[in-house]
Amino acid sequence: MRRAAGFSTALGRSPRAFIRPGGSAARTAGFTLMEVMLAVSLLAAAMALGFATLRAAAATAQRGEAIAERNERIRAVSDFLRRRIGGAQGVVFELDPGTGASKRFEGTENSMRFVADLPDYLGRGGPHLHALGVGRGAAGGLDLLVDFRIVQGGQVLAGSAARPPEPLVEGLRQVRFAYRGLAGNGGFGPWEDAWEDPRMLPVQVRVQMVDARGAWPDLVVALPMAGSFAAVGDVQ
Repeated sequence: MRRAAGFSTALGRSPRAFIRPGGSAARTAGFTLMEVMLAVSLLAAAMALGFATLRAAAATAQRGEAIAERNERIRAVSDFLRRRIGGAQGVVFELDPGTGASKRFEGTENSMRFVADLPDYLGRGGPHLHALGVGRGAAGGLDLLVDFRIVQGGQVLAGSAARPPEPLVEGLRQVRFAYRGLAGNGGFGPWEDAWEDPRMLPVQVRVQMVDARGAWPDLVVALPMAGSFAAVGDVQ
């Protein structure tokens, strides 16, 4: 009997059966180069999106921390100034060398001096001259400085500074003080950049500050002792 060409006795079938579509040894399936490149591109895009999301979340957290820190600083500084300025007593701390008039409060646009009790945690306590001023900071901004000196018998004791002037706030862009008293009709007068009568205390003091992030809320402090110390005996 004649065998078909290409027939293998050992295999029992023709070798061509292994390369025909649907044969028992069909070639193994795999990914093409285009499919691999597309998968890598999608993975890279997903990773980039993930990193961008993480960076945005970190930046948002940092901004939140910075805002919270600034708000806390504003609160602490405002509370300190409110207590110190509001505690002004109208005690004489100096006599004008030209007129002999007593000084109970001295204020300009960027400096202020008055007497108030110093808390024990800041020094020895008792009446101290509080001096607030504006100086140029090391970083080029403005610093709000504070200094305390003991007052006794209407004079500031020499060498009584418990410590050199210290920065209460650093890195400011603007610091301004303003003052006002009572008008003739009993109402508030206008805000002035300088307090004209050092023998008397102003009724209110306003502090305005601006930092790199913008203006702080205006701090307006009432002085309860204003008007309690008449300038009796002072030289006019």
